[in-house]
Amino acid sequence: MSAAGSLLVAAPFAAVLSLTVALRPRGTDAIAPLRLAVVRAAVVTGAFAVLAVELLGALRLLTLPAFAVAWLVFLAVAAGAAGWRRRRDDASGDPAAAARAGLARLAGRWRTAGRGERLLAGTVGGLVLVELLIALLAEPNNFDSQTYHLPKVEHWVAQGGLEFWPTAIHRQVTIPPGAEYLLLHLRLFTGGDALHNLVQWAAGVGCLLAATRITAQLGGGRRAQLLTAFVLATTPMVALQATSTQTDLVCAAWVACVATLALDGLRRRAGAGTLLLLGAATGLTAVTKTSGLIGVGPLLLLWGIGQLRLAFLGGRTGRVPGDAPGRPVLVGVGAAGRAGAVEGGGHPAATTGVPPRGGVADRRAEPSRAAGVARTAAGSLLVLLVALAVVGPFLARVQAEFGHPLGPPRLRESIPMERHDPASVLVNALRIGHTALDTPLAPVRASTAEAIMEGSRAIGVDPQDRAITFGRETFPALAWYPDEDRVAFPLAGTLALVGAVLALARPARVAPASAGALRAYAVVVVAAVLLHTAMIKWQPWGNRLLLYALILATPLAGLWLDALFRRRLASGRRSVAAGLAATVLATSALAGVLALSYGFPRRLVGTGSVFTTSEWDARFLRRPQWADEFRGAADAVRASGARRVGLVQQNDNWEYPWWLLLRDADGRPPELVALESVLPDRPPAAPASTDAIVCTGSRAACVKLVPAGWALTWRGYVGYALPPS
Repeated sequence: MSAAGSLLVAAPFAAVLSLTVALRPRGTDAIAPLRLAVVRAAVVTGAFAVLAVELLGALRLLTLPAFAVAWLVFLAVAAGAAGWRRRRDDASGDPAAAARAGLARLAGRWRTAGRGERLLAGTVGGLVLVELLIALLAEPNNFDSQTYHLPKVEHWVAQGGLEFWPTAIHRQVTIPPGAEYLLLHLRLFTGGDALHNLVQWAAGVGCLLAATRITAQLGGGRRAQLLTAFVLATTPMVALQATSTQTDLVCAAWVACVATLALDGLRRRAGAGTLLLLGAATGLTAVTKTSGLIGVGPLLLLWGIGQLRLAFLGGRTGRVPGDAPGRPVLVGVGAAGRAGAVEGGGHPAATTGVPPRGGVADRRAEPSRAAGVARTAAGSLLVLLVALAVVGPFLARVQAEFGHPLGPPRLRESIPMERHDPASVLVNALRIGHTALDTPLAPVRASTAEAIMEGSRAIGVDPQDRAITFGRETFPALAWYPDEDRVAFPLAGTLALVGAVLALARPARVAPASAGALRAYAVVVVAAVLLHTAMIKWQPWGNRLLLYALILATPLAGLWLDALFRRRLASGRRSVAAGLAATVLATSALAGVLALSYGFPRRLVGTGSVFTTSEWDARFLRRPQWADEFRGAADAVRASGARRVGLVQQNDNWEYPWWLLLRDADGRPPELVALESVLPDRPPAAPASTDAIVCTGSRAACVKLVPAGWALTWRGYVGYALPPS
């Protein structure tokens, strides 16, 4: 990586820091204001990164100089906004003094923290730092990344634009590319994939910040927030994906941003800035992974209901046009709301929530309510329009290519449920729950799976029905092993499930000051999970798709654990329960440490360690037998002097190694053309028009396409064909 590339890599981080200063909340009543500012900065930076790719791609300028100019301009604007904000808020404008004050506050919090809180914070911080180390040392070796995540980035770089290309792997063009858009920036800056894992690592940090802020918004104190972070950070799926080039953690981070912004809508009217942020976060979710919209939908509905409620309460509390926009109002939730608490009040009638009849407030109530409803409707429309601006260009390309914004029929039918009768949905939910909560206890796993299959047959549903099961997979599937693509989360899932039940049944015991908001949020989380099980087929890798729901549910776990420890001295039974909870947390910590130490396909110790495994072997830890086959075929093709190379592959084959092995010495990508295409209007290249052919998977498919007279060499999984000398 060149010196210029190093400076450009720092631009996104510098932009986020600058925007964190520029976008910090103005009021003094904001909950976790620093985390809110980071969420805002991340959403703005993410939206810029996606829209920059769309704009420059439309101009066929996906090049390093164009991206360098774009980021330098964006960074200049962000730094200017930060400077303006600092001068406005602080007459001294001394950044060193502000930094010292921030460090002093952090040190004060650490001094006042208890031993348990320090242990929680230290564990979370240690795990995050170890994940960063692995992310920097490990080569991208995720299976899907070898097939379509990283090849699509290379195609964009090679052609300089975003137009679709002939390919036998439809997921290279049909799956939303939001996470790959972020990878594209790093690819152009560095010339390779050395920093690709940092995108998911940053998403993991974002999930921690957003989830802990959600906990604070629902009434959780410092310990509850630390418990939330602890449960989340020690979940093996989160720890493993934070070092990967998979996309699920990126999607979960954008959903969490929507959640924390939406919860602010329960206590204050949304201004234009919040509406833009909500729309951008929704669009980023849609352009990253459409399944994340299953969680975003209920969250936006909760936000809309909260805004309407505030509109009606604003009229009842006597709000007049002179009131400051966006000012907190009486929300009337939880114990505080029932007691008539006022956030930023000042109106005498607000103490009861009902103004005297015949007064000024009563005469103005109806117009105020009507204006509030109209404002909420207009705000909702703005959110949708901004989201469409982010994801719309990609959907337009898919619509033009396949006649449907969700892609070809094979994509629309392979993942979504094709049966929605109650019995089928129930069976699907039970299978998804079984896989998500899978444990190493084989008798438990086998007995529960058999009970689910017997029960499904009893109600007339085949547990392997293709209409509710992905592809040719069969239930059950082993999911407890710490593999980034399928590892279960029994501890975090159980804690979140208990938290959801308590939040629905006894919210006042969990969060006395915000019981109504807690119950409403729990309803949203449960609704998202139920919608997921009714819309997405069971698959062995389904735990990845549920990651956004786990992130949303973790604050419920942190809140009820905190309530349990808070009452541990009240009775002997509660002391026993607190002891059991502490044991579960210790087991969770052990699971997180073991996931990073021995997880697959990136680990600290043992076979395949990031410290002892060579770069090339590390890329093939999923399929070590293929490493020499790819290298041997690429050496032969390079030795022949071939420039235009044909690809013969099937939908789940690895393409990315060819982009690495056939690259020029100066780093220029090779000219790879597909000899098979699943895109109706994009025919494949003629085999005779190529200088060489490389094949993976099926030898029979390769033989059919090799021109007569060419010499075909085949080694296990990989083959290559060269013309007569």
